[in-house]
Amino acid sequence: MNHSIYSADRATHLKIVVVALVAGIAVAGLGITARTDSDEGLTQTARVIKADKPVVITSSNASLVR
Repeated sequence: MNHSIYSADRATHLKIVVVALVAGIAVAGLGITARTDSDEGLTQTARVIKADKPVVITSSNASLVR
């Protein structure tokens, strides 16, 4: 029994590809079902805040001279 992927025959390579494909489909399927089932009643809405007059905020107590 040889444990090297380089010297494996065609059937062994085909088995590896099939197993990887099935595992990938299973992971994608689980991800899709988990995403759609957990979205019940958790919708969010965005609030729009309109800009008012410009405001100057400073951390010093010095007066502003214009």
